[in-house]
Amino acid sequence: MGRRRVTLADVAEASGVSATTASLVLSGRARELRISEEAERRVKATAHELGYRRNTLSVGLRTGRSQTIGFVSDTVASSDLAGGMIEGAVEAAHRRGFLVFVGESGGDPAVERALVEAMHDRRVDGIVFAAMYTRAVALPDGLHDGPAVLLNATAAGRSAVHSVLPDEIGAGRSAAQVVVAAGHRTGVHLIGAGPGLEDIPPNSTAAVERLVGMREVFGAAGVEVVSAHRCPKWMPEDGYAATREVLRRHRPRALVCFNDRLAFGAYQALAEAGLSVPDDVSVIGFDDHPIASWLRPRLTTVALPHHDMGVRAVEVLLGLFERRRRANRIPVVHRVPMPVRAGGSVAPPRAGNA
Repeated sequence: MGRRRVTLADVAEASGVSATTASLVLSGRARELRISEEAERRVKATAHELGYRRNTLSVGLRTGRSQTIGFVSDTVASSDLAGGMIEGAVEAAHRRGFLVFVGESGGDPAVERALVEAMHDRRVDGIVFAAMYTRAVALPDGLHDGPAVLLNATAAGRSAVHSVLPDEIGAGRSAAQVVVAAGHRTGVHLIGAGPGLEDIPPNSTAAVERLVGMREVFGAAGVEVVSAHRCPKWMPEDGYAATREVLRRHRPRALVCFNDRLAFGAYQALAEAGLSVPDDVSVIGFDDHPIASWLRPRLTTVALPHHDMGVRAVEVLLGLFERRRRANRIPVVHRVPMPVRAGGSVAPPRAGNA
């Protein structure tokens, strides 16, 4: 004879609370409904001690939900840089009692459609549709069959799907403010895009928005941007080549690199020229790629908040569940702030560095 399954009523009785209170605690809604921390701890400890497991089938029958979320992406799961989006989504879902199914398409539209259909076949309550880098995406057939949120992406064409994006314009402002705060007013060069908003790599939303933010701050501070170098790809070799071109014509005081890989290449070109960072030239990047921590001095960079974006996407999706009957069909773009990660690569201009 097997051991009798521990019920919610057992947990409630042993904890000295009502079945409703125990249910709310174990579904992750204690703080939302102002249940005391002491009661929350007691219920969770009792549930663990008794070996209680929620009956997700009965919960689904009662609520009309499966307590599952689909996470479909191009290459997020296999990306060292963007994988934090899945981590954040899983953590946020777990706090609310949801399980996340993850599928990766490799960017193949046919696989995307098949994954979305498979998620709906498994009765997921909603889908997070994510991109590895910020871009406009063609939405696969079936995505509108239930609640959905785009993560690190916008819809190509008209759509009522909400989006969660990094605040790239704010990031551009932040990078420029770091340069201005260090005292740089002349000798500033851009590596990766610019000078105009049309001078960007193909399909790069981040380049446009970062440039908009930079130009706003630099313009207001009267900063001279001497040159800007558009790089079709933002790889170390592109940053190296662009920086060498700058050095052939100018003696820079500060380089604003549009990502950390470009900054890595810039470091190499500056070192070959006998220039040190930051004594001779300040350098700042974007993304907070692991490469930023390997550079010496550590690169100052504006971080892509992948973890927080994953959390926010699930929060927005769960909000759609709760408001489904009166859902606003006007898509909302939710911007997640991009924090500055201070390193040692930015310093005031040295006297005589002209």
